[in-house]
Amino acid sequence: MTKGIETMGEEKIVQKDDNFSGRLNILRAGVLGANDGIISVAGVVIGVASATTNIWFIFLSGLSAILAGAFSMAGGEYVSVSTQKDTEEAAVKREKALLLTDSEKARRSLHNAYLKNGECETSAELLTRKAFLKSPVKAMVEEKYGIEYEEFVNPWHAAVSSFFAFTIGSIFPVIAILLFPVTIRIPATVIVVGLTLLMTGYVSARLGGAPTRPAMRRNLIVGLLTMLVTYLVGQLFSV
Repeated sequence: MTKGIETMGEEKIVQKDDNFSGRLNILRAGVLGANDGIISVAGVVIGVASATTNIWFIFLSGLSAILAGAFSMAGGEYVSVSTQKDTEEAAVKREKALLLTDSEKARRSLHNAYLKNGECETSAELLTRKAFLKSPVKAMVEEKYGIEYEEFVNPWHAAVSSFFAFTIGSIFPVIAILLFPVTIRIPATVIVVGLTLLMTGYVSARLGGAPTRPAMRRNLIVGLLTMLVTYLVGQLFSV
């Protein structure tokens, strides 16, 4: 009984925490998108710079990598979020139909969902009654599927965010490779990219609540290996 009262009393707080968690996930996805831009484009420009000193070739390769990667990220995110949105909307439609055709069955399914999510029998019954007095579909969708009712992510927003996140991240290696003199172009770019990867690794770990040092170290190693491989490939075809 006490658990049920506490659960109902904390409902607004939980909802705020869920919204805050959603915003954090979006921000973390943006950081990871920028991280992808840094690593992939750095690999391209380092590889080309190791094959030729022609700044025009390097610029075109960097620009092509940015556009291809950004549009690829945006397209993939749009398809992924659209599929998720369609699935969530189908779940809402299914629960609305169940409520209209068999309200008692809908009530039992919500009650069982509360039990499955850790509520005691008394608490589940109280929460079910309260839900059916206010917004049964909302409660059914959120408890049975973990979906925030009518809080669907816009696939276009996700696509645009991914596009700009990737583009912003990829700018760092391109600017570095273009600005530094040819004698220190590659090592200076490696340093710039390494620092930005440490930063994105730190931020993504903090947002995800994970240890920062392993994330930073892992991010740096992946980036350095990528640049090393593309550098060696460029050396094979250097002109």
